[in-house]
Amino acid sequence: MNTLQMPSFRSPDFLQQHIQSILDFYEPHVLAPDGGFHQCFMDDGTVYDPGMRHLVSSTRFVFNYATAYRIHGSEQHRLWAIRGLDYLQSMHRQPDGHYAWVIENGQVSDGRAMAYGHAFVMLAAASCVQAGIVEAAEIIDDVWHFMEEHFWDADGRAYADELDSTLTVLDPYRGQNANMHSCEALLAAWQATRQKRYLDRAELLAQRFAVELAELNNGMIWEHYDTQWQADMQYNIDKPDDLFKPWGFQPGHQVEWTKLLLTLNQENPNPLWVKRATELYDVAMKHGWDEDYGGLVYGFAPDGSFSDAHKYFWVHAEAFAAAWRLYRITGETRFADDYDRLWEYSWQHLIDHQQGAWFRIRNRDGSEFDKLKSPPGKTDYHTMGACWDVLSQQP
Repeated sequence: MNTLQMPSFRSPDFLQQHIQSILDFYEPHVLAPDGGFHQCFMDDGTVYDPGMRHLVSSTRFVFNYATAYRIHGSEQHRLWAIRGLDYLQSMHRQPDGHYAWVIENGQVSDGRAMAYGHAFVMLAAASCVQAGIVEAAEIIDDVWHFMEEHFWDADGRAYADELDSTLTVLDPYRGQNANMHSCEALLAAWQATRQKRYLDRAELLAQRFAVELAELNNGMIWEHYDTQWQADMQYNIDKPDDLFKPWGFQPGHQVEWTKLLLTLNQENPNPLWVKRATELYDVAMKHGWDEDYGGLVYGFAPDGSFSDAHKYFWVHAEAFAAAWRLYRITGETRFADDYDRLWEYSWQHLIDHQQGAWFRIRNRDGSEFDKLKSPPGKTDYHTMGACWDVLSQQP
């Protein structure tokens, strides 16, 4: 793999071709007969659990195809985005207005209402509106009001995380991950509708997590909190590899906030966003970069040791997008150099040059972890999204 020829990662032509190669991986098998999308792919693109429908994948595929249509103009992708939106409304959405977390073989198997999942419903709808699918605007408004009623903690100035399927029991867990993706969704809703409540709320969440709560953790963003928004340093301490709630500081989440803060700065300039974006990026690269094997690890402990040294696709995609945004706004060549080395590591270890798309996870040394290319949650929304983001920041 180390003999691979490196393309010009900064080239718009390369980025567009890479996006197309990812779309091509999913295209032969992604459409499911129930009207949704298949969500469980082996390395070779075959489907291993045809009845699984996870809300995160259902929404991310809508984002993928709506954005692909908006930027590249294929009518097929517009129709697929509408198809995915229809599935969200007909299957995931429940009579009480919430979206079920997991559907298996046409039946709800996990009916919890998750703030994380609802954020992605908003993002999916906003991406559709941006692509000219105007009927999705009603969904943005609907999700806003649902989250306002059921998840918004006005005193904590953040969203709670999880409700049971009856919408009566609110879990005491509080987390940054759902709030980070809510900030992302709200930014997209603002861009789609120009309703200022969305931008105001996105800025409030950024202030809360990237400034106030980060100040309590040496300038870094911790994952887990109690009902009073005090950091819970023990939550999932035995699960540093958890998919949605991992223990430890997550380099990938520090750099996702970098990207969000710089996007906010574009919408409403604020020197604080640029300062905090740079600081979060720097701490992620300082503590997360693996000097022995290259690449960014999944998580590190408060003492700086690696809590999970596996290499995840999404961490590197978010990092190169953050590095490029920082380069574009500061002009500092170190960020452009980081962009290149993050891509070089990904090109060597995380991208499947034989069968397409990105591997989900690799061992610390870059070797194979398993043969599951895209289990529930992974649709390459991170990788294509990062490429689209870089394309949006070209000179």
